[in-house]
Amino acid sequence: MSSTTGGDSAPTAGAAVRLGFTPGMVIQELGWDEDTDDGLRLEIEDAIDADMVDGDHGNVVDAVLLWWRDDDGDLVDALVDALTDLVGGGVIWLFTPKVGRPNAVDAADISEAAPIAGLSQTTTASVSSEWAATRLVAPKSAH
Repeated sequence: MSSTTGGDSAPTAGAAVRLGFTPGMVIQELGWDEDTDDGLRLEIEDAIDADMVDGDHGNVVDAVLLWWRDDDGDLVDALVDALTDLVGGGVIWLFTPKVGRPNAVDAADISEAAPIAGLSQTTTASVSSEWAATRLVAPKSAH
């Protein structure tokens, strides 16, 4: 079953697994608003077998899910803030409205903001009928 509409039989089916979310992971969710995809959020929580934590978690997290829209402000600042609790080697998944949807984020804006925030953009995937996800990682350093 899917709470989305469209030609795909279940656009969000398997999205959490494709994003690498597994049981026991601690996922921090930032940027939630009324327009986020609740079906996708539930799928992620099912995949990690827990609730996602918010910005007040106060401990390290395995990944950050950042919902971001074109009118949300400064993307570089948001990405730097998202790094605060992220464990070394962790991933930021930047969820943005798909091209053509209200408040879609220009791909060039992500490409410009990521390196300024100290991140590398690796892949982009469709995760629902309305949202796309971009995987951002901190480059490996010689600690």
